Amino acid sequence: MSQSTLSQPEGNTFFPIVLSIVAAAATGVLWAYANPIQLVPGVIQWRIFAFLPPLIGILLGWRSGFICGYLGTIVWSLLAGTFIPAHSLLIDGIMVGLTGLVSGLLFDPAKVVFNRATLLKITATCLVAGIVMVLAVSASLAYLGIFPFWWAFGYLGLSDIVPMIIGTPLLIIPALKILKSAHPAGFSRF
Repeated sequence: MSQSTLSQPEGNTFFPIVLSIVAAAATGVLWAYANPIQLVPGVIQWRIFAFLPPLIGILLGWRSGFICGYLGTIVWSLLAGTFIPAHSLLIDGIMVGLTGLVSGLLFDPAKVVFNRATLLKITATCLVAGIVMVLAVSASLAYLGIFPFWWAFGYLGLSDIVPMIIGTPLLIIPALKILKSAHPAGFSRF
């Protein structure tokens, strides 16, 4: 695998900003309507698109990853009818946004070769960021009296961490190729 030329100082920063907002909307819609496997029917689904914030963070930059995760959570919670202002805006949105932010900070396609070792590091990063996210979200849900902590931790871990550690490393190389072919002149990450 070779290095990419996505990050160019004179590149277009408008493209990744717009794409991150589009990805956030798509993330929220996919989380709300494209989760066929119910872990806790009507409450927690296996979120097969949980890899989107880290993937967007790596491809488009840490700010884009945060926007994708944060706004995606808000869109999802509004569409799914699970919006809780203090939880959704302060804990869930920020923690899911951080899964995209951390990945974007650690893996810049202009500086990283996506070989097997890098893909394993991406998997480990998604695992650690996912555990931190699920711990915080579970604590918030337990504090609000919605779910017991360990119950929430187990089901949310299955829901979010598993798709992140499988989907992000699996899809980063094909997504990078698509993005490079769609924007051959390159652009600045946001």
